[in-house]
Amino acid sequence: MITVTRLNGKPIIVNALLIETIEETPDTMITLTTGKKITVLEKADAVTRSVQLFLQTIGAVNATLKSIGPEGS
Repeated sequence: MITVTRLNGKPIIVNALLIETIEETPDTMITLTTGKKITVLEKADAVTRSVQLFLQTIGAVNATLKSIGPEGS
């Protein structure tokens, strides 16, 4: 889960595993796999960093690397 800020200044917690796209239009719009769109104050690169940190925290990055294996395939 990551915390972002809606345009009205209120924080919202988003399930980072459901994020499909992040785009700046010029406001940052997060589209979830459910089709829901959330417009936030943070820039796209800040949201991306938050998602990457979350994935590292839950071990998703290491799990992916281990499933690929040492031969890289």
